[in-house]
Amino acid sequence: MSMDKLKVGVVYGGKSGEHEVSLQTAFAVTNAFDYEKYELVPFYISKQGTWKKGSVMHAPFAQIEDLKLEQAAGGTQEALNALFGRLYGGEEALDVMFPLLHGTFGEDGTIQGMFEMADMPYVGAGVLASAGGMDKVVMKKLFAQAGIDQCAFTYFNWAQWKQSEHEMIVQVEDQLGYPCFIKPANLGSSVGISKARNRDELKTAVEFALRYDTKVVIEEFVEAREVEVSVLGNDEPMASVPGEIVSSGEYYDYAAKYIDGQSQMLIPAPLDPEAADRVREAALQAFRAIEGNGISRVDFFIRKSDGALLINEVNTMPGFTPYSMYPLLWRETGVAYAELLDRMIELALERYNRKQALNYENGVQA
Repeated sequence: MSMDKLKVGVVYGGKSGEHEVSLQTAFAVTNAFDYEKYELVPFYISKQGTWKKGSVMHAPFAQIEDLKLEQAAGGTQEALNALFGRLYGGEEALDVMFPLLHGTFGEDGTIQGMFEMADMPYVGAGVLASAGGMDKVVMKKLFAQAGIDQCAFTYFNWAQWKQSEHEMIVQVEDQLGYPCFIKPANLGSSVGISKARNRDELKTAVEFALRYDTKVVIEEFVEAREVEVSVLGNDEPMASVPGEIVSSGEYYDYAAKYIDGQSQMLIPAPLDPEAADRVREAALQAFRAIEGNGISRVDFFIRKSDGALLINEVNTMPGFTPYSMYPLLWRETGVAYAELLDRMIELALERYNRKQALNYENGVQA
């Protein structure tokens, strides 16, 4: 190995409804890395939460199934020893972790906290931004505090629903009316989302969403265009050109995203320059509102009735295959896929080094 190659741990899979999406992302990323520049070490997390560590990769995986590291010896303990190697000066210490986990236990601050405890630089958002970006209710509160316009919404947890189902239904009908969207508060890729047109559908939709999370968020229906912006950076983030999703379904659900292939991505979005600038500026404002780092995709609605710009959500670990909106928007903006990977790793090391310079002593000046 050349001494100047960075050793990058790539983590994917995970205990999440988005396990398969994560494998697709990891397959794409490991195929795009420059193996002259980096040594990749794969870490696979099964749906049950067990870890497997592969040996150093000298070439990309041939097929997605290979990502499951079925030939790998050892298990969770060996994988975690490699992850925590920096703390006890292991020779095989990794330089940076690159999480390619979507959804629960990957994009929600939990594994980011583990990296922090392991003193390990890592790509993407930190603990706070990851947790805030995953919990749609907390995210909406941060947007409201930052003065970013958004759809009307309400929320409740499983205990409130169990104890006061009728009151919760009346609250939704009074505040939002029908149709409305029901979502688990902490899940991505449009898993567990339903549209309700009446009280019966609302009850069914809430029960469905509560299978995926202990808290649900309910949003008003808005007749709107869906526009997305990619953000890259730490303290001085940059925004890509906007893109527009024209969905194959009534809304951009899991099937429209990953299965039927009928949704169109218009890149760049057909917006006049002033509207495009407004969307980009709002994306940076949202990124700062959640205290983002590294990358995020920021999703907006442009209401058809009056052209109002409403934020939908920030996604701190967006889909990252070459066909995903995040890298496609950067390609249109002039940043190629492999260059994005380089930049994301640079940002991870930059943030880590800045944090290393902080004083964690008792505050008494020397």
